[in-house]
Amino acid sequence: MKQIEAVIADLRESTPQIAAQDVVLEDAGLRIIDCREQEEFNNGHIAGSLLVPRAQFELRIEDLLPDKQQTVLIYCASGTRSLFAARTMRELGYTKVSSLSGGIAAWKSAGRAVHTAVVQATYDRVRYQSQMRLPEIGEAGQQKLRSARVLLIGAGGLGSPVALYLAAAGVGTLGIIDHDQVDRSNLQRQILHTSERVGLNKVDSAFIALRALNSEVEVLRYAEQLTPNSARRLFPDYDLIVDGSDNFATRYLVNRICHLFGKQCVHGSVFQWQGQVAVFGGAGPCYECLFPTPPSGELAPNCAEGGVIGAITGVVGASMACEVIKQICGMPTLSGVLASFDLKEGIFETLHFEKDPSCACCSNSMSFADIAQAWQEQSGQACLISS
Repeated sequence: MKQIEAVIADLRESTPQIAAQDVVLEDAGLRIIDCREQEEFNNGHIAGSLLVPRAQFELRIEDLLPDKQQTVLIYCASGTRSLFAARTMRELGYTKVSSLSGGIAAWKSAGRAVHTAVVQATYDRVRYQSQMRLPEIGEAGQQKLRSARVLLIGAGGLGSPVALYLAAAGVGTLGIIDHDQVDRSNLQRQILHTSERVGLNKVDSAFIALRALNSEVEVLRYAEQLTPNSARRLFPDYDLIVDGSDNFATRYLVNRICHLFGKQCVHGSVFQWQGQVAVFGGAGPCYECLFPTPPSGELAPNCAEGGVIGAITGVVGASMACEVIKQICGMPTLSGVLASFDLKEGIFETLHFEKDPSCACCSNSMSFADIAQAWQEQSGQACLISS
């Protein structure tokens, strides 16, 4: 990890970077290149840009852009992939290559216009016919699901049912980030995984299960820990974030990075026989409006320490999947509402809450450096901040 961060730091030093507000689209001599993937491009790109996915750069760029003296601006989601693409172009002899600082995320933050490609998603109507009969979904809703990009934090007890139900519903792209491997102790509740896949990276085990369930769904794997840097890199590429983590340092990090990029988060948590579900962010209150300070470690054990009934994770995870589907299809969600389940006592309750005008996250301006510092203090892990 330190080695790649050093490489990226060197590229930032050696590659000219242009801020979004300084780009002159009317410059006839400027060629803008998008080095993301096709679906990212379809979801929003700079008008007039040429799509050359990073993985195809070496094979295609010289055919598509034979003039090596032309002024070129490359961009990606957040400004990292474009640095590598710019290096490739320099190695191929291009002399006037720059990278868009902060990528398309910074472009949007600067208020610059983005163009969305009109793509009619195709899907297996027989597979989805039952949910398409619902008036809230129908053809239009299924198109939205097919085009949606959802990032799951964790492929464990909550991530498992969420991922399975979203894949079954036809959500087009599922990203999964989890740095752990499958352990036998997971199998009681983490239904994505099997005995045969013990020892495998959870994201790889999840990929096998989800592709077997629905080959139409694109599953993107990130076998790494969620940190401030990885969250800042990944979150802009997705429409919605699903937090199935089991520790407070991660929950607060997810909430703050979601606020930084204007993303909504579907949250779930479980303990023994109990579970909670809510939707945070966007125009509604955030996680810290409801939980301004985390409890101490001994008062907040995770599932492995405090115990949990596996079926509870199924109930909560299925509820989280419903919130994702409702959000994508434009239906009212549990924004500003905390749904609580106690399945031992058979109690189902909802708590309504509003934005806290003194919230440290959504009512104040937390910089990325502030977020990284808070995560470091809560998690006890060092965080080398990449600019």
